[in-house]
Amino acid sequence: MRRPRSTALGAILLALMLLLGACGSGEDDADEGGPGSGNEDKPTVTVGSDSFAEAQIMAEMYAQVLENAGYTVERQLDIESREIRLPAMENGEIDIAPEYVASLYSVLDPEAVENAGPGELGDPVEVASKLAPLLEERDLQLLEPSNVIDTNAFVVTQEFADAEGLTTVSDLEPLAGDLTLGAPPECPDRPFCIPGLEEVYGIEFGDFKSLDYGPTITALAGEEIDVGLLFSTDGSIAENGFVALEDDKNLQSADNIVPLVNTDVLDGEIETLLNEVSAAIEEDAITELNRRVNVEAEDPADLATEYLEELGLL
Repeated sequence: MRRPRSTALGAILLALMLLLGACGSGEDDADEGGPGSGNEDKPTVTVGSDSFAEAQIMAEMYAQVLENAGYTVERQLDIESREIRLPAMENGEIDIAPEYVASLYSVLDPEAVENAGPGELGDPVEVASKLAPLLEERDLQLLEPSNVIDTNAFVVTQEFADAEGLTTVSDLEPLAGDLTLGAPPECPDRPFCIPGLEEVYGIEFGDFKSLDYGPTITALAGEEIDVGLLFSTDGSIAENGFVALEDDKNLQSADNIVPLVNTDVLDGEIETLLNEVSAAIEEDAITELNRRVNVEAEDPADLATEYLEELGLL
């Protein structure tokens, strides 16, 4: 039996209404960032960092500019050491992390670093070029180094410096046999730490205490150690009245902060966003942010947001 004309017309009108409704729904999805928004092609990226304030602040800055651009970001910001993080970046568990040019080179090619003369590794662009082939075989890539240099600093209390007339690392040499050095657990294997102190300065400490950065500050202030290894941009140095001894024989190389990225997720937009962060940050500001985390126990994520807004990047 043929369907009555009025019923057929009603069916056609209903189909048209459903079609128009579906089109309207798609526009809503686009407005809300759902399918059709243009974000579905952006990968989910994992930003990681080692477990100290500056790395966590920098990682948060990377994460937040990416989120602001529409990327979905997962975070792993409490990794014990570079030796754990690098394999995780190679296998794709972590995609992006802040790094330090010369320190990374000392891990990937320790022999080259050990054979370099004092001051030879002071140009971050040159060191980055040496790192490029080593990273390429691991599917990793450095982006543009920042002008913020955070290198190792051997630190003593003001009282100890005054009593012994200490101003340079060389001044420790005649005293070192009776002193205790507090530094991260990897210090005995790093050419910028114990091996470098022995080779470049002839310094051999009587004792070594394996300490993370926070406990190093506490141990130095409490005179449980005589010398501590801290970062030169650590605001707690000035806060505690410590003295950073001059690296008078140029053991330390320029450790510029730089983004390290797994090439599987690297695209032009990610590269641009992270390079903009590197170009904008300033050493004095990073030092102050470090102090606010280490001394005032402020949240790295909140400080990263505050600084990015100040820089006009959020």
